Amino acid sequence: MLRLGEKQTLVVIKKVDFGVYLAEEMGNEEKVLLPGKQVPEGTDIGSEIEVFIYKDSDDRLIATTNEPRIMLGDVRRLKVKDTGKIGAFMDWGLEKDVLLPFKEQTAKVKKGDDVLCALYIDKSSRLCVTMNVYRYLLNESPYGKDDKVQGTVYELSDNFGAFVAVDDIYSALIPKKELYGNIRIGDSVSARVTSVKEDGRLNLSLREKAYLQMDTDAEKIFAMIEAAGGRLPFTDKASPELIREKTNMSKNEFKRAVGRLLKEEKITIKEDSIVIR
Repeated sequence: MLRLGEKQTLVVIKKVDFGVYLAEEMGNEEKVLLPGKQVPEGTDIGSEIEVFIYKDSDDRLIATTNEPRIMLGDVRRLKVKDTGKIGAFMDWGLEKDVLLPFKEQTAKVKKGDDVLCALYIDKSSRLCVTMNVYRYLLNESPYGKDDKVQGTVYELSDNFGAFVAVDDIYSALIPKKELYGNIRIGDSVSARVTSVKEDGRLNLSLREKAYLQMDTDAEKIFAMIEAAGGRLPFTDKASPELIREKTNMSKNEFKRAVGRLLKEEKITIKEDSIVIR
């Protein structure tokens, strides 16, 4: 059986002027063409050749000895070569670009973008790519609690947070309460593993452990006060929403950092403001 989107080692069963026909074995009626310009020198009937199977512009199966940048079920970064009425056309290293349909885009893409995507077979038996990579990511990663990781944000959820592909391979989530700043789909993030779920998926935080993060947060707040002319127009009694909007910290994180600055005698807390001493 010829496997679309995969590499196979096939046998040359027929030679023609424009290439060779390959099959799983001699006498097999299911065959695929390898164009002449890709036929290795010295190839003869019975020769074995490793090829990748995809479809040409006329929707016919075709073999290639070229190396695709992505294969069936893989998750890889591909560059957008162009966009059109039905989606984006992605460079995957072969003559015919692969389609990223509009319905498979989790964010708008443009020419030149590097996009994390997975290769799949659509309902019309064509190879396409999708930005919905969740089900293609691996659960079992080599990482444990407090490890530092790098990943790509591939989906944002108002209910859950930011879904991340760690190393562009492993499934992870930054919970909503751990999100800070303007995180967008396609962003590369550095994070800390806060826990490993029973199914192997990772929970992440963009921040350090509290006792380590406190120093960084204290420095950030002090710099904010300095930039504001020595006075911050709210205190740790402000609403959690205001504190997060102004500092990208939770109320508890803000209070810990302010406490550190108080202990170091760098600030004074007034009724409605924090000022440098």
